[in-house]
Amino acid sequence: MKPSVVIICGGGPAPGINAVIATVAKTFMSDGYRVLGVHYGYQGLFSESPDIKEFDFDHADRIANRGGSTLIMARFKPKDSDFNTGIFKRENVKLLVTIGGDDTASTANRISKYLASQHINISNIHVPKTIDNDLPLPDRNPTFGFHSAKDEGVRIGNAVYEDARTSRQWFVMSVMGRSAGHLAFGIATGCHYPIMIIPEMFNRTKVTLDKITDLIVSSIIKRKLMGVEYGVAIISEGVFHSLDMNEVIDAGIDLTYDDHGHPELGNVSKAHIFNVLLSKKLKSLKIDVKTRPVELGYELRCARPIGFDLTLCSLLGLGVKKLYNEGKTGCIVSANSTGDITPLYLSDFEKDGKIPPRLVDMNSEIAKLFFENMHYITPNDYKGAKAYLSGPQIYDFKKILNWK
Repeated sequence: MKPSVVIICGGGPAPGINAVIATVAKTFMSDGYRVLGVHYGYQGLFSESPDIKEFDFDHADRIANRGGSTLIMARFKPKDSDFNTGIFKRENVKLLVTIGGDDTASTANRISKYLASQHINISNIHVPKTIDNDLPLPDRNPTFGFHSAKDEGVRIGNAVYEDARTSRQWFVMSVMGRSAGHLAFGIATGCHYPIMIIPEMFNRTKVTLDKITDLIVSSIIKRKLMGVEYGVAIISEGVFHSLDMNEVIDAGIDLTYDDHGHPELGNVSKAHIFNVLLSKKLKSLKIDVKTRPVELGYELRCARPIGFDLTLCSLLGLGVKKLYNEGKTGCIVSANSTGDITPLYLSDFEKDGKIPPRLVDMNSEIAKLFFENMHYITPNDYKGAKAYLSGPQIYDFKKILNWK
């Protein structure tokens, strides 16, 4: 039987997955391998009757530039008792290619160790993906899918901003980003939003719901002083991870959690929650401003990849073949800033057994410049802001955040 390569996808979608799959399939098929895609991630891999897609050139060629994933994805994380050798023996598997986050990568390493204990030696190479851009890759290289998600977010975000201008109202937009604010930062700066709220801003103070709403009020009043009666405030969902859970419960927010202990933020509209809280705050201040919520989430994950990600994902797919030919295993494929392929290992990222997320660098010049030029109350605005607020200093942007 011909040797085979198995591909699975774990976690959530990101633009460019199909480009990785198509490139891996084409390069290995040209060397005489069978390429098998397994649906439903690890759940499918260890199923008694796995749902398998065997690739041919035509299918690989058709999917290369499409959004979404031709392989059905799942967040299933197998226990050691779920492991079995079935598909690996049956299909003469020589390489397991996993596409996903750090949980998917660490599970692949566990599988390789299990198979070795059963005298089945296979290679495993992981392709990291996340639209959050929070994996600490070398040279601060972006994770694949981030730029396409940002591009789609800017496209939608510009339309929302145009609506704000046209209708003279405010929108409260929430955007994905489990622990880092890269996506919200990219959309806000691309759309020239007057205010963005990301987890990294709270580097000198505790995140609270009141501070979040006060920051938006600060921007609304500043724009009024400028004669501008509209705007969009964008909030990264990652602020939820820093909130005190008692405060969340007291606010009536009921969250569920996935198998890895991560809040299932997709089950609740963060934009709606923040908009309700903001509306209550404005009403208490007797400020007549219309606000509307916009939840920007799943629209981004399966967007058609832009040229940047198509090239990057094709390179990573070629990199899988390169590393395999070099005998590398248990590694992550990475392309540096000059396009060279290098193997990375979980140990390269881990600290105390966990991979710390790559955050927006608040000390970087790009962050400083954009935050300095957003619209919010400063001491110079106190006099004019008294027309709307009895205590304008409470809404001073830097005081709220305890910035010097």
